[in-house]
Amino acid sequence: MFITTPIRVLRLLPFSPSSFSAATSSRPALLVRTLITSSFYRPPLAKSPTLRPDWGSELAYRGFAYGNCGFFAARCASSVSSPGILEWNEPVSCSEVGSGQNDNDVEDAKSSVPVRAYLFSTSVDLKSLVEQNKANYIPPSSRMTNYAVFKFGTLSTDPNGFASSLSQSDCSFMVVFHYGSIVLFNIRDQEVDGYLKLVEKHASGLLPEMRKDEYEVKENPTLSTWMEGGLDYIMLQSLNIDSIRTIGSVLGQSIALDYYVRQVDGMVAEFTDINREMEKTGTFTMEAKKLFQLVGKANSNLADVILKLGLFERSDIAWKDAKYAQIWEYLRDEFELTQRFASLDFKLKFVEHNIRFLQEILQNRRSDFLEWVIIILIAFEILISVYDIVHKSAISAL
Repeated sequence: MFITTPIRVLRLLPFSPSSFSAATSSRPALLVRTLITSSFYRPPLAKSPTLRPDWGSELAYRGFAYGNCGFFAARCASSVSSPGILEWNEPVSCSEVGSGQNDNDVEDAKSSVPVRAYLFSTSVDLKSLVEQNKANYIPPSSRMTNYAVFKFGTLSTDPNGFASSLSQSDCSFMVVFHYGSIVLFNIRDQEVDGYLKLVEKHASGLLPEMRKDEYEVKENPTLSTWMEGGLDYIMLQSLNIDSIRTIGSVLGQSIALDYYVRQVDGMVAEFTDINREMEKTGTFTMEAKKLFQLVGKANSNLADVILKLGLFERSDIAWKDAKYAQIWEYLRDEFELTQRFASLDFKLKFVEHNIRFLQEILQNRRSDFLEWVIIILIAFEILISVYDIVHKSAISAL
């Protein structure tokens, strides 16, 4: 029967060195086997196990997590004074024994790096931004030119000379995209405005309301795999510059896509109101200029999403290294970029259908107007012809 109760600690009598040499050849080995077996089977409760005094030593236990119970190996330590009878002490639960690793050590290994994405404009002049921040600019490692990465501060090093994790230093990174998105890594809340003002000087098409999104990256050097996903965070073995580029590209696309989705939602709401008004009155009162503006807005939004955001273009880093491709694909699924674009495309098709319908109404209205003009002109010509005939008849009668 397998143990479902906690393991207990054993103590042995002290021993004399002369007797130990003769007894250790067989009995300690038998003792170890007995203890290991008793860690899997419940010991008899009728009587406590006893050992001869010349076997005395203290057994120390090392616990290793194994399933729902602890697996223990016994080892003999130097002799100490202890009671003459081996006794079972108070139970120790598996959770108390643990896996030999401190919970605090585990938490320290999982360093957290806050990531924030912002969007307050539709375009950023990257060339001028880089010119004014050359000291912090990190040259690109690929041919992608729609973003720029800036580093502020330096990574501290541990006593062995290795760079510490990003969260344990004052070093921070900023990724700026030409379509307006800004992604900040390891920057405190009170310092965010200062970094955004650096970009605002080179931004155009400022939005009435700034958009914001938050995420989290955890570093765990002991992670068995390169990356691991979680609820609103991603855990990596280490956060390097290529990881920052990959994560920043997806977050930048996500927050920009959210802006365009809201733009299209506004157009859908406007066409919904027009349709309801037509349902009530049976007339269409929108001017052609307003309709053409909506057509241009819908087309430009679709072009920006596909061309400026590069929503369907895999980053060069992800193409070259499978590790970063894994991060890129996971984050795209996490932020549902494909599904959100499909929803955006569906809404744009709805807008396109309404535009085509309203254009036909305007076209028919214009055709009707031209037809009436032609009818009036023909009628006027007939009147002139009749007048001319009557006038000539009167003259000939005289």
